[in-house]
Amino acid sequence: MAHTDAYIHSDDIHPIDIVETVAAHHEWDFDRLADDQIVMVVEGQWRSYSITLAWSPCEEVLRLICTFDMDPPADRLAELYEVLNLANDQVWDGNFTFWNEQKLMVWRYGLVLAGDCIAAPEQINQMIRNALSGCERFYPSFQLAAWGNSSPAEALDIAMSEAYGRA
Repeated sequence: MAHTDAYIHSDDIHPIDIVETVAAHHEWDFDRLADDQIVMVVEGQWRSYSITLAWSPCEEVLRLICTFDMDPPADRLAELYEVLNLANDQVWDGNFTFWNEQKLMVWRYGLVLAGDCIAAPEQINQMIRNALSGCERFYPSFQLAAWGNSSPAEALDIAMSEAYGRA
Protein backbone atom coordinates (compact mmCIF):
# COMPACT_ATOMS: atom_id res chain seq x y z
CA MET A 1 0.00 0.00 0.00
CA ALA A 2 1.39 3.38 -0.92
CA HIS A 3 2.40 5.80 1.81
CA THR A 4 0.06 8.77 2.14
CA ASP A 5 0.88 12.13 3.68
CA ALA A 6 -2.69 12.72 4.80
CA TYR A 7 -4.40 10.76 7.55
CA ILE A 8 -7.39 8.80 6.29
CA HIS A 9 -9.97 8.02 8.94
CA SER A 10 -11.26 4.44 8.75
CA ASP A 11 -14.84 5.70 8.46
CA ASP A 12 -13.88 7.03 5.00
CA ILE A 13 -12.99 3.58 3.64
CA HIS A 14 -15.38 0.74 4.41
CA PRO A 15 -13.83 -2.76 4.53
CA ILE A 16 -16.62 -4.24 2.41
CA ASP A 17 -15.96 -1.62 -0.29
CA ILE A 18 -12.39 -2.92 -0.43
CA VAL A 19 -13.63 -6.51 -0.61
CA GLU A 20 -15.93 -5.56 -3.48
CA THR A 21 -12.97 -4.03 -5.34
CA VAL A 22 -10.93 -7.22 -4.84
CA ALA A 23 -13.84 -9.40 -6.05
CA ALA A 24 -14.34 -7.21 -9.12
CA HIS A 25 -10.60 -7.34 -9.87
CA HIS A 26 -10.72 -11.17 -9.88
CA GLU A 27 -13.99 -11.15 -11.84
CA TRP A 28 -15.71 -13.26 -9.17
CA ASP A 29 -19.50 -13.31 -9.03
CA PHE A 30 -20.50 -11.34 -5.94
CA ASP A 31 -23.54 -9.80 -4.33
CA ARG A 32 -23.47 -6.97 -1.81
CA LEU A 33 -26.13 -8.22 0.61
CA ALA A 34 -25.94 -5.15 2.87
CA ASP A 35 -23.59 -2.29 3.60
CA ASP A 36 -21.64 -4.58 5.94
CA GLN A 37 -21.82 -7.88 4.03
CA ILE A 38 -20.80 -9.33 0.69
CA VAL A 39 -21.00 -12.86 -0.67
CA MET A 40 -19.17 -14.31 -3.65
CA VAL A 41 -18.76 -17.63 -5.39
CA VAL A 42 -15.28 -18.76 -6.36
CA GLU A 43 -14.52 -21.82 -8.46
CA GLY A 44 -11.87 -24.11 -7.04
CA GLN A 45 -10.28 -27.28 -8.36
CA TRP A 46 -12.56 -29.52 -6.29
CA ARG A 47 -15.75 -27.46 -6.17
CA SER A 48 -17.35 -24.02 -5.92
CA TYR A 49 -16.88 -22.18 -2.65
CA SER A 50 -19.23 -19.62 -1.18
CA ILE A 51 -17.31 -16.83 0.56
CA THR A 52 -19.01 -14.32 2.82
CA LEU A 53 -17.24 -11.36 4.35
CA ALA A 54 -19.01 -9.29 6.97
CA TRP A 55 -17.85 -6.19 8.83
CA SER A 56 -18.74 -5.90 12.52
CA PRO A 57 -18.16 -2.27 13.53
CA CYS A 58 -18.81 -3.00 17.23
CA GLU A 59 -16.06 -5.61 17.38
CA GLU A 60 -13.97 -3.99 14.63
CA VAL A 61 -13.59 -7.38 12.94
CA LEU A 62 -13.84 -8.32 9.28
CA ARG A 63 -15.17 -11.88 9.31
CA LEU A 64 -14.60 -14.32 6.47
CA ILE A 65 -16.62 -17.50 6.15
CA CYS A 66 -15.90 -19.89 3.27
CA THR A 67 -18.33 -22.80 2.91
CA PHE A 68 -19.02 -25.81 0.76
CA ASP A 69 -21.73 -28.46 0.92
CA MET A 70 -20.95 -31.71 2.67
CA ASP A 71 -23.43 -34.32 3.81
CA PRO A 72 -21.36 -37.08 5.43
CA PRO A 73 -22.92 -40.30 6.70
CA ALA A 74 -23.85 -40.01 10.36
CA ASP A 75 -21.73 -43.01 11.26
CA ARG A 76 -18.58 -41.21 9.93
CA LEU A 77 -19.04 -37.91 11.79
CA ALA A 78 -16.57 -38.87 14.52
CA GLU A 79 -13.88 -39.50 11.90
CA LEU A 80 -14.71 -36.24 10.14
CA TYR A 81 -14.46 -34.27 13.38
CA GLU A 82 -11.11 -35.87 14.14
CA VAL A 83 -9.78 -34.92 10.69
CA LEU A 84 -11.06 -31.37 11.31
CA ASN A 85 -9.05 -31.22 14.54
CA LEU A 86 -5.94 -32.59 12.81
CA ALA A 87 -6.35 -30.13 9.93
CA ASN A 88 -6.80 -27.21 12.34
CA ASP A 89 -3.50 -28.17 13.97
CA GLN A 90 -1.81 -27.51 10.61
CA VAL A 91 -3.26 -24.08 9.89
CA TRP A 92 -2.57 -20.78 11.63
CA ASP A 93 -4.78 -18.26 9.90
CA GLY A 94 -8.25 -19.66 10.39
CA ASN A 95 -10.02 -22.86 11.28
CA PHE A 96 -12.43 -25.45 9.98
CA THR A 97 -15.70 -26.45 11.52
CA PHE A 98 -18.66 -28.49 10.31
CA TRP A 99 -22.18 -27.12 10.60
CA ASN A 100 -24.13 -30.36 10.77
CA GLU A 101 -27.60 -28.77 10.62
CA GLN A 102 -26.78 -26.90 7.39
CA LYS A 103 -24.53 -29.69 6.04
CA LEU A 104 -21.73 -27.21 5.42
CA MET A 105 -17.98 -27.43 5.84
CA VAL A 106 -16.81 -24.02 7.03
CA TRP A 107 -13.51 -22.13 7.06
CA ARG A 108 -13.60 -19.14 9.44
CA TYR A 109 -11.25 -16.24 9.97
CA GLY A 110 -11.53 -12.83 11.57
CA LEU A 111 -9.29 -9.87 10.76
CA VAL A 112 -9.18 -7.47 13.70
CA LEU A 113 -9.09 -3.84 12.56
CA ALA A 114 -9.23 -2.13 15.95
CA GLY A 115 -8.09 1.42 16.49
CA ASP A 116 -9.17 2.85 13.13
CA CYS A 117 -7.02 0.38 11.15
CA ILE A 118 -7.81 0.05 7.47
CA ALA A 119 -7.59 -3.28 5.68
CA ALA A 120 -5.39 -3.16 2.62
CA PRO A 121 -6.62 -4.84 -0.57
CA GLU A 122 -3.57 -7.12 -0.31
CA GLN A 123 -4.67 -8.26 3.15
CA ILE A 124 -8.18 -9.05 1.98
CA ASN A 125 -6.90 -10.80 -1.12
CA GLN A 126 -4.60 -12.91 1.10
CA MET A 127 -7.48 -13.75 3.47
CA ILE A 128 -9.55 -15.04 0.58
CA ARG A 129 -6.59 -16.85 -1.00
CA ASN A 130 -5.76 -18.56 2.32
CA ALA A 131 -9.37 -19.67 2.77
CA LEU A 132 -9.50 -21.15 -0.72
CA SER A 133 -6.09 -22.74 -0.34
CA GLY A 134 -7.07 -24.36 2.96
CA CYS A 135 -10.35 -25.68 1.57
CA GLU A 136 -8.67 -27.04 -1.56
CA ARG A 137 -5.86 -28.58 0.47
CA PHE A 138 -8.04 -30.44 2.96
CA TYR A 139 -11.08 -31.24 0.79
CA PRO A 140 -9.73 -34.68 -0.21
CA SER A 141 -9.02 -35.47 3.46
CA PHE A 142 -12.57 -34.59 4.44
CA GLN A 143 -13.89 -36.76 1.63
CA LEU A 144 -11.76 -39.74 2.68
CA ALA A 145 -12.80 -39.34 6.32
CA ALA A 146 -16.48 -39.15 5.43
CA TRP A 147 -16.78 -41.74 2.66
CA GLY A 148 -13.57 -43.73 2.65
CA ASN A 149 -12.45 -46.49 4.92
CA SER A 150 -9.40 -44.46 5.94
CA SER A 151 -8.50 -43.59 9.49
CA PRO A 152 -8.43 -39.85 10.22
CA ALA A 153 -4.61 -39.87 10.20
CA GLU A 154 -4.55 -41.66 6.84
CA ALA A 155 -7.15 -39.27 5.44
CA LEU A 156 -5.04 -36.30 6.49
CA ASP A 157 -1.93 -37.76 4.84
CA ILE A 158 -3.40 -36.90 1.45
CA ALA A 159 -3.46 -33.18 2.28
CA MET A 160 -0.58 -31.55 0.51
CA SER A 161 1.57 -29.01 2.30
CA GLU A 162 2.64 -25.85 0.56
CA ALA A 163 5.87 -26.22 -1.35
CA TYR A 164 8.71 -23.92 -0.39
CA GLY A 165 11.76 -23.15 -2.44
CA ARG A 166 12.45 -24.12 -6.02
CA ALA A 167 13.00 -27.36 -7.81
